[in-house]
Amino acid sequence: MDREYSYKLKTLVEQQKLNIVYPSTDYEKVQIKSGDVHRPGLQLAGFYDYFDPMRLQLIGNMETAFLRKFTREERQEKVDFYMSKKFPALIVCHDAEIMPEFIEAAEKFDVTILSTSKSTSQVMADIIRVIQVELAPRVTRHGVLVEVYGLGLLLLGESGVGKSEAAIELLKRGHRLIADDAVEIKAVANTLEGTAPELIRHYVELRGIGVIDVRQIFGVGAVKARQNIHLIVNLEPWREGMLYDRLGINEQRMTILGVDVASVTIPVKPGRNLAVILEVAAMNQRQKFMGYNAAVEFTRQINKHFDEKLSDD
Repeated sequence: MDREYSYKLKTLVEQQKLNIVYPSTDYEKVQIKSGDVHRPGLQLAGFYDYFDPMRLQLIGNMETAFLRKFTREERQEKVDFYMSKKFPALIVCHDAEIMPEFIEAAEKFDVTILSTSKSTSQVMADIIRVIQVELAPRVTRHGVLVEVYGLGLLLLGESGVGKSEAAIELLKRGHRLIADDAVEIKAVANTLEGTAPELIRHYVELRGIGVIDVRQIFGVGAVKARQNIHLIVNLEPWREGMLYDRLGINEQRMTILGVDVASVTIPVKPGRNLAVILEVAAMNQRQKFMGYNAAVEFTRQINKHFDEKLSDD
């Protein structure tokens, strides 16, 4: 079963600078478990099919104007039934007037009410962006994550194959480290985002030397907190007689958390400059993103050459 993640309402309030109008008695403990937010237009009209009480609720000028069309008794009935669903919190946007019916219902059903001067659409976008990252499915992989020419390269391979050494050489060439040894990966909006566990952030282990602090040795410009993963590089010891891809026509793919990412397999042996190879791999992948595939173009030219030769004969 997939693990369910949550995010503290209190943390969101502090991060988004929301005003607390009425805190529930369990405000400090309320957890957000849904990555979506909801505007209760249909619910205030009485339609509750498919209503998800796990979502944060947002109201603005439109919902407020709609409720003003009813008598106080009708309005109280609608608001009471709505607030009885016990959702994590209600956020009133646009600095709209908070009707006394909402305050009474919040006290009756112990639901937090928050407010902000931001527009409803802006609050919705900001909150969805934050909580979808915080609630995203995640996994930890043994590897190294580096940024090379703006692309995130996830280096995988057995211990001792040279992942950390390659990362150090890349740092000397001006690239950046995100994580060494353990990479925490989240799937956000069909994209993989990697970061380092806080305990080992900015540290690299080099056999024979020990643990080094990259930020202290190479400077703050050599590290980065998080990075999207664009290419997975599988490093493996060179095996004599093994057939390795020499053209790159058939692009490899790897799936992590349901997200499909391009990958390459690079054999490692003494004498190969792994850092330079990784730089070229990053540049080649960038060209593919821009619509140019050198292997395909090379094959096309070869085929064209032989077709011309055959037509001359």
